[in-house]
Amino acid sequence: MTRRRRFGYVRRLPSGRWQASFLGPTGRPQSAPNTYATKGDADRWLARVELDLSDGSWVDDQLGRVAFGEYVREWLADSSQIGPRWRETCERNLRIHLAPLADVPLAGITASVVRNWYATALRSEGGKTSIAQSYRFLRAVMNTALRDGAIVKNSCNIPGAGTPRDKRRPVATPAQIAALVEAIPDRYRGAVLLAAWGGLRRGEVLALHRGDLDLTTGAVTVHRTRTEMRSTGQRFNSKPKTDAGYRSVALPPHVLPALEEHMRLYAGPVRVFVSSDGAPMRGDSLYQAFARARDKAGLGSFRFHDLRHTGQTLAAATGATLADLMKRLGHSSPAAAMRYLHTVNGRDEAIAEALSVLAEHGDAARLPTSMSAR
Repeated sequence: MTRRRRFGYVRRLPSGRWQASFLGPTGRPQSAPNTYATKGDADRWLARVELDLSDGSWVDDQLGRVAFGEYVREWLADSSQIGPRWRETCERNLRIHLAPLADVPLAGITASVVRNWYATALRSEGGKTSIAQSYRFLRAVMNTALRDGAIVKNSCNIPGAGTPRDKRRPVATPAQIAALVEAIPDRYRGAVLLAAWGGLRRGEVLALHRGDLDLTTGAVTVHRTRTEMRSTGQRFNSKPKTDAGYRSVALPPHVLPALEEHMRLYAGPVRVFVSSDGAPMRGDSLYQAFARARDKAGLGSFRFHDLRHTGQTLAAATGATLADLMKRLGHSSPAAAMRYLHTVNGRDEAIAEALSVLAEHGDAARLPTSMSAR
């Protein structure tokens, strides 16, 4: 017979032994891992559980025995806030880098297990960036397991493991940007100009609609980004990653004639960038054209995303403040988002004017040859 108690339940089984159970914090019934010879033993187990719950040290033994791989797949399915590209990245890292942990119970992912996994991953052929991503993913999942009561503490505590050292990225001079524009086919020139002088990401460039580009006022507005899935080949528009990603950027006057020509000759009825058959321009098509132009201009390993870093550096060279740069590039951080977004009205237009002056008269020797950027 089950007896009602202040906390939990104790009942005698047909075998004569005693079973203790209670409702966990999630409302799910929890039973003691063992049965007891006496009712007093079952009572004492419940008393310990009640104490653990009150001081926050209780663990869900049943959930703690769930394998990491099983738990993380449920975690991904339940995490509606994860974007499609990051979800794809997490699934790939789970399959590749985190595979050694897939069958380990959540409670078994101790500090030494995490440390050994991380050291082994660093010795493998995987890139440092993807390993850092995997560590951040592991830490996020284990934080949820901690909140669920599956573990007592998160053992992902390796200093700096989730933050790879920033790479030194090359920065192009105004003359090198001009060489890239000259070397790339006409259809792609506008994309290079918007990335270098407007600081737009490749996905933001490819997602532009005609109404987003106002050449009368000299501004481009970012409402969306183009997402291309590596695993499935799907391509679709999605929201910017943060609220700061929604922004209007003043363009330097010297790029407007080239953009006007692009709109007249190469833009589609809806989209600013389309392929020769009128379909939305694909990211790999833009990149391949850029890579050929980069080699022709002698820029070595310069990436399309480095145009964005270049735009940040050139804008800084005009005297732009950190808040100005954050606004232009759509950056944000939890600690400083409000301060970054409080740029004085009109300052963006002043930066755009100064960028054109720098393009015409700038001394390349005064520009840094490389920068560290996130």
